[in-house]
Amino acid sequence: MPLLPKVARADLHFWEEPIISGKNGSGAVFFSGCSLDCVYCQNYEISHCEKGSLISYEKLAEIFYELEKKGAHNINLVSPSHYVLAIKEVLKIYRPKIPIVYNSSGYDNVNSLKILEGDIDIFLLDLKYLNSNRAEKYSNTPDYPENATKALKEAYRQRGECVIENGIMKKGVIIRHLLLPQGTKEAISVFDFVKENMPNAYFSIMSQYIPFGNAKDFPEINRKVTNREYEKVIDYIIDSNFKNVFIQERDSANEEYIPEFNGV
Repeated sequence: MPLLPKVARADLHFWEEPIISGKNGSGAVFFSGCSLDCVYCQNYEISHCEKGSLISYEKLAEIFYELEKKGAHNINLVSPSHYVLAIKEVLKIYRPKIPIVYNSSGYDNVNSLKILEGDIDIFLLDLKYLNSNRAEKYSNTPDYPENATKALKEAYRQRGECVIENGIMKKGVIIRHLLLPQGTKEAISVFDFVKENMPNAYFSIMSQYIPFGNAKDFPEINRKVTNREYEKVIDYIIDSNFKNVFIQERDSANEEYIPEFNGV
């Protein structure tokens, strides 16, 4: 990707966790490109095909300001990993008075996260895999578990203390896991890792998986998650008595929740 940021969409977004979206929406800025190569990506046209508009630092600062004026609860940087230096420069031009959310795949470099220390209020990170074979097969990143767990621990070091005011997160860490077909064992392992290592974080189990991109080439994931798979994971989480949990409903596996990417 180029040095200047490439943005596929910037608007109020209402489909994040309730403490992120709230009533007014999250000010989501979707960056083009991604540090992963997931075969099933639902944002394939921007992550793989790099659809979007190349903009200046000043333009991105203006976008932050406009989203803030619209009443956004936060500025939500979606897939920002490859634009850390650009984001650092933009925040020098304009620092919003609302929280900054770093919303990534979890495949982040610890040194990059340290560059942004003090700039990020909320880390909204995926932990997709703890199994390197699955990480290699479905995202072409066998080192994902090693790097993602280090990144999560760094994010937790920076913002491990959770602050919520009037139902909206101001500071903290949310860790997401997308439940894949035949992925119940992995989902349970990811949940246990979060519970044991980041007790003040929130865990968000996502059931929105729909086969996209090249998932058709992998028969075992070329389907939605079954009720049995979903209930096995949810029952385990509920029985754990871990309090900071978001559980996504089954009907979220619907294409209507995927935004249009028309650039800015």
